[in-house]
Amino acid sequence: MGDSKRVNKNRLQNRVDPFGAIQAVHARGTMFGNRGGCFHTDAQVLKRGRHWTSERWICCLLEYKGQTRELMQPGRYTELFFLDEATAFAAGHRPCMECRRGDAQRFIEAWSRAHLPPGQPLRTISHIDEIAHRERIDPVTKSQKTIRVRLTTVPDGAFVTLENDPGQPLLRWRGRLHPWSFDGYGAARPLPGDAPVTLLTPPSFAIAFSAGYEPSVHISAQGT
Repeated sequence: MGDSKRVNKNRLQNRVDPFGAIQAVHARGTMFGNRGGCFHTDAQVLKRGRHWTSERWICCLLEYKGQTRELMQPGRYTELFFLDEATAFAAGHRPCMECRRGDAQRFIEAWSRAHLPPGQPLRTISHIDEIAHRERIDPVTKSQKTIRVRLTTVPDGAFVTLENDPGQPLLRWRGRLHPWSFDGYGAARPLPGDAPVTLLTPPSFAIAFSAGYEPSVHISAQGT
């Protein structure tokens, strides 16, 4: 959680796309987060290899209790930014238990309804993180793991790609597909029937959306 008032003209590599990749772009986005620790150098460049330090990938508020921080400080956790919560979920991040406790509790309730027997409480938030980590990371390539599904099974708030344009992330929202960019969403498209699609959002998160948790989306996708 936190905020930074500092403007870095060199465009730090800390903006996350729905594929889970971390890019250097100007747009900051509306959400903040981290992947458990520090994976940048003292020169504010991402280290080679995996870009996480633990299974606890979280999505936070941009501002919390007036806290501010300098980005990518030596030895401190690597700060990340997302266009919106739906993007963060697609990249494998769930709500922070501290700065977003209400959202985190609602997410845990929906996740539990979807994945646990009735009346069985969640053992620990780490259980969600463990499952999400197996779903979001390919153990061989260390890149995003995806699955193929039918579009009719995809809930609002989840991201997909179509077979004819695998490089364009699309948010399913209010019965349409919204093309994603770091600056916001483009013109909404009608759903192409029950087409086979690649699901970017980890399946356990998407199922929690179906069970009642609705992620927040950027204003550019609302009302279109």
